[in-house]
Amino acid sequence: MLDILYHDRHSIAVNKPAGMLVHRSWISSGETRFVMQTLRDQIGQHVYPVHRLDRPTSGALLFALSPEAARELTQQFEQKNVRKTYWAVVRGHLPERGRIDYPLKYQPDQIAESRTEATLQEAVTDYRCLAHTELPFQSALRYPTSRYSWAELTPHTGRKHQLRRHMKHIFHPIVGDTNHGDLRQNHAVAEHLGTNRLMLHARELAFESLDNGETVNITAPTDGQWAVWLEKF
Repeated sequence: MLDILYHDRHSIAVNKPAGMLVHRSWISSGETRFVMQTLRDQIGQHVYPVHRLDRPTSGALLFALSPEAARELTQQFEQKNVRKTYWAVVRGHLPERGRIDYPLKYQPDQIAESRTEATLQEAVTDYRCLAHTELPFQSALRYPTSRYSWAELTPHTGRKHQLRRHMKHIFHPIVGDTNHGDLRQNHAVAEHLGTNRLMLHARELAFESLDNGETVNITAPTDGQWAVWLEKF
């Protein structure tokens, strides 16, 4: 059963668990559980995706309940009328706030896509440090302790793996990121704290109601592995 965060006659939002794919795809061989199919069975009607979250990312995920609503909600995302806020745990002590304006190379979504040129796409992310911590275990050869930050990330564009790639770019990779992160750090965290997921969570989502145009604000609670981290800050 998925945790339903919001439900009206046009849309529904759930708290996607980390590690769960949104829908079937070419990378889903061997998988049996997907958010779309699980939610469809749970509420007894078809749902239509209007945006996505990476498999290891948890948090607020919005679906439309009709093709017409899907078109309208997708337009809100394309026109940047939707506000998305993420929480992340990152390596090191992050500055109080800042903006990452760094174009990212296009990455194809499907293995069969023929578009392989090194196309650069505009990508902008704002960040704010919510807290710092220093933990008594070694994750780098030069230092006896490990420093981390609890960050709030606000993407203004929607590039593939944007937050993960942007945080790597400023040398504050997200904890648990196996593609763009610090593997030594990830192993140390798993050993000493027992957490092994990507510490990236879609915390808040705000969009315009299709009924009256008012702003709908959705907040997604964090899971048990996040609870381990939040106790440290």
